[in-house]
Amino acid sequence: MTSEPALPAESGGVPDLAALTRVVARQRAEMDRLQDLAATSAVLERAKGALMAQLGCSPDAAQEELQQRATAGQRTLLEECWISLGSLSAQPHSTPKRASAGTPARETTPASAADGIDAAALGRLSRALVRVGTAHDLARCLLERLAPDVGADAVMIFARLPGGGLELTGHTGIGEALADQWSRVPPVSGIAALDALAAQQPRWLEDLREDGKRYQLIGDPPERWPSRAWLPVVTGESADVVLGILRRREGVFPPRVREHLLAVAQLCAGPLRTFGTRPAPAAGTVGDAVQTVLDRLPVAAVLLAPLRSASGHVEDFRVDAATSVTSDAVGRSGRELVGLRFLECWPEIAHDPLWDGCLGVLAGEGTYESEPFARQQMVSGVSELATYSARVARLDDGLVVSWVRHDPSDRQEQRLADVQRLGNLGWATWNLDTGEGNWSSQVFAILERDPARGVVPLSGVPRLALPEDVPTLARAIGELVRHGRACDVPFRVVTRDGIRHLRVVCEAVTDAHGTPVEVHGFVQDLTAQRSAELALVASERAMLTQHGVLEAERLVAARLQDALLPLPKQPVQLAGLRVDIAYLPAQSGLSVGGDWFSAIELPDGDALFVVGDVAGHGMGAVASMALLRFTAKGMVITGSSLTGALDRLNALLLHSRDPHGSATLVLARYSPRERRLEWAQAGHPPPLLVRGGEAHYLERPFGMLLGATDSPRYEAAECRLEPGDRLLFYTDGLVERPAESIDRGLERLARASAHHVTTGPAPLERLLGGMLDPGGRDDVCVLDIQVPTDTER
Repeated sequence: MTSEPALPAESGGVPDLAALTRVVARQRAEMDRLQDLAATSAVLERAKGALMAQLGCSPDAAQEELQQRATAGQRTLLEECWISLGSLSAQPHSTPKRASAGTPARETTPASAADGIDAAALGRLSRALVRVGTAHDLARCLLERLAPDVGADAVMIFARLPGGGLELTGHTGIGEALADQWSRVPPVSGIAALDALAAQQPRWLEDLREDGKRYQLIGDPPERWPSRAWLPVVTGESADVVLGILRRREGVFPPRVREHLLAVAQLCAGPLRTFGTRPAPAAGTVGDAVQTVLDRLPVAAVLLAPLRSASGHVEDFRVDAATSVTSDAVGRSGRELVGLRFLECWPEIAHDPLWDGCLGVLAGEGTYESEPFARQQMVSGVSELATYSARVARLDDGLVVSWVRHDPSDRQEQRLADVQRLGNLGWATWNLDTGEGNWSSQVFAILERDPARGVVPLSGVPRLALPEDVPTLARAIGELVRHGRACDVPFRVVTRDGIRHLRVVCEAVTDAHGTPVEVHGFVQDLTAQRSAELALVASERAMLTQHGVLEAERLVAARLQDALLPLPKQPVQLAGLRVDIAYLPAQSGLSVGGDWFSAIELPDGDALFVVGDVAGHGMGAVASMALLRFTAKGMVITGSSLTGALDRLNALLLHSRDPHGSATLVLARYSPRERRLEWAQAGHPPPLLVRGGEAHYLERPFGMLLGATDSPRYEAAECRLEPGDRLLFYTDGLVERPAESIDRGLERLARASAHHVTTGPAPLERLLGGMLDPGGRDDVCVLDIQVPTDTER
């Protein structure tokens, strides 16, 4: 503020009135400027506080974010602050859509970014809004600014009630009689303002005759305002305020005017959210009486009124009264807080237990008292960290929240208690001259000793331990008392819950002659840690033992499998066929699989080929494999048909030692005279025939998995082989891969077999090299049967 002396024109003369007038005018202008600056700074601080709560950022980062948003939206910083305050508890909202009563709406552009919006007018309005304190002030401010811009003649502001109706919270230009008539609007149809809120879209009433058929029009008579607009304003999770602009002129709202009014509605969300959508409490109410009491209290406390959304959910509280020593995150205190929002003043509370406590007390759960917590506080313009406890109590429909600050000694004591609790330890001291001692409560709890019995003397501490730990503990305490040698000794005690593992750490305080006169230290409970260590050791031992058992079982099973299933080193000749055999166990794990084969020449000159796969691994699978392999050969040799053999094998498996065991099997009998191959299968993949460079699978006859049912059905099929044919019998480990269907594996095998059949020697070895998955697989067993050509005979 500047001042200028007003001296008389001449010594002893009359003062220069014109000069005095100019000085007063300049001073008033300067005061207005300073007041506007202070109000603008308050809006900026509120918006920064909102972003700090939403984004969890610092004040500087919040201001930078506001500046970036304003630049991106082509708005002033003040406009962006109002818009941010209008969306405190919701995700960023798009500007409301505009539409006539019966036409679809289209998205509008954010404030001052659209081509038709008067950015200068919006800037003037945003500066004027810093002086607005109530909904009535807002209505008067809007009428003053919108009258020349859009021809507005009256402004009405309705807020949604919890029951679904409307309450007139602010108005100007309509008269008190009409305001009383429309002060409360029930939730009925035919009200344009309610319709705008329900649809979340503006309503443009531009044809009085047509609009009168749909809506009950405000006005006495309604013709007083031939055109009007109802604009929803988002102040929470959804629009809960509607702004009415009434004009005496007829006709439509031009596109430029519509865009401008929608931007104004978006800008108004900030002030409406700041001072609440409901009317401020009148003088003489509970808030007024409580404020009188709080003015005289030396503690930090506020009276809060809940602010609910349209669904009845509490989204914030309004400060209706505050003590003079109460200050918020930015330094506002006392009556400066009245009318502001709880989370605006203390944004960090939204993530604290105090917020849940407030909601619980409001729901009738009784008084809430918090644990001590640390909080930054502004003291004489300086931010300092202090420890508080909060208390919340119900008062009529509101809450009284009070904070008690703990002094430094309380904080130190609380921190020491926290350290003992978190570390499961307690401190102890002994005076060696008097024999007196002092323990913290945690030591009594660890030793399960009644505090009424007092402290155990230092010399008696070893007697608390198990007998086997007494000598070590007594020796360490003796060295401590006699020579001042610090000790750190583990020992065990017996409690109601069993053995407890403890640790005592002590040191001595000596006099000027080096003689120990006092001992202090701590006792710590290490039971959980020691139990975990012992459990880990036991687990490691069990794992080693189990590993040894599995390794021994794998070795026995592997040797047994080798003895039962000898693998020829060279291709064998059977009934005029060349048979190449491959068996590859799984690459990982200790278990041995149940894949097996058999290729023999029968007494009548025919050849028998069998490939099977027993479910499971280990000794049980090897035993089942041996049972099926020798039984299958014996049955066919003694005259059983292929289907008959499968039927008996199924019965044998059902009555074996493992009643839940199962197996797949393919049997084939080749007659060299007719080159006829008869085969049957039990849930096994079909053989692959490669002829003339093309590969296809033989059509499978019906056959059920061995061990699946006691009444199975099996069928046989025949195939004529030709010179040069190649036939593959295999187990599913050749075609199965993790996360892949077996059909894809079968297709891959067919392509690989057709490619390798005529590309040189050792085709089976190269086929397996291209088929097997290096990342892990099951056991694989393959019979590669080749019919020699006429030149190879």
